[in-house]
Amino acid sequence: MSVLVYTEHTEGKFKKSAYEVVSYAKAIADLMSTTVTAVSIGNVDSAELAALGNYGASRVLHVSSEQLTQFVNQAYASVIAAAAEHTQADVVVISNTFSGKGLAPRVAAKLDAALADGAVELPEVDGNTLKVKKTAFSGKAFAVTELTAPKKVVALNPNAFEVRETGGSAEVDAFTPDIPTDDLQVVIQDIVRATDKVTLPDAEIVVSAGRGLKGPENWGMIEELADALGAATACSKPVSDAGWRPHSEHVGQTGIAVSPNLYIAIGISGAIQHLAGVSASKTIVVINKDPDAPFFKVADYGIVGDAFEVVPKLTAAIKAYKGN
Repeated sequence: MSVLVYTEHTEGKFKKSAYEVVSYAKAIADLMSTTVTAVSIGNVDSAELAALGNYGASRVLHVSSEQLTQFVNQAYASVIAAAAEHTQADVVVISNTFSGKGLAPRVAAKLDAALADGAVELPEVDGNTLKVKKTAFSGKAFAVTELTAPKKVVALNPNAFEVRETGGSAEVDAFTPDIPTDDLQVVIQDIVRATDKVTLPDAEIVVSAGRGLKGPENWGMIEELADALGAATACSKPVSDAGWRPHSEHVGQTGIAVSPNLYIAIGISGAIQHLAGVSASKTIVVINKDPDAPFFKVADYGIVGDAFEVVPKLTAAIKAYKGN
């Protein structure tokens, strides 16, 4: 009996979400009086792998294969399922990132396990049952799902659980499971990543803007505010549809769902489709000159004012604060 956690990395470096999910797995393991084994796939330095022990993993299974250098959903799911069988894991924890959303249901199907995706809190353990609080209806509500099957898969939303350091070090073992040939019929040859800014799924702060900016030529002040905060930039669907910003920055029900600690919405009215993708944010700040904008109804803080006057002053104040 144990807990297995899949740790996602980018070019050999673990993301913050990986440390969150290991910390989460460790907390579940403590409730179950058991241990955590991590599984990592691809080229990762042994020191990076051993450092997962600092977040609660007692052992790391490292799968290194030329066939798995790039992420392949089917093959990675088979490896994680094989690791779960190898360690006799009762619970498998995966981060609910873009790739995790595809992995979790595949792993659950392979293990004949119960699945709860979009977890936002540490589950309650009641005998052989896990009661998991998760997002529902595209983030517009929460549900408590009871997992009663012998095996369980939980996908944790990024930024939903704090990183906890334990000061330990993990034992690293090579793991070479059999990979079905059918899993490798589609292989990603190369991935081009934007490396000059914070990525949306991992961002703790997101600065987002909408049609209230009037045109792409005015986005400089949004990027300046984001730079001052160390934030990622985002936009509403009409903005990306108009070509003002790339579709990779579109957040909402049909775009990227985010759950940062702080979400700043500038010149966005707050259509239900947009709210569905950002409602998991811990704190929402809205800047809009329309006092009746729907976004104000869900905002923690709101400023009724012209973005072209408010945003530069806010940026200047943040820079002055950081300078002191």
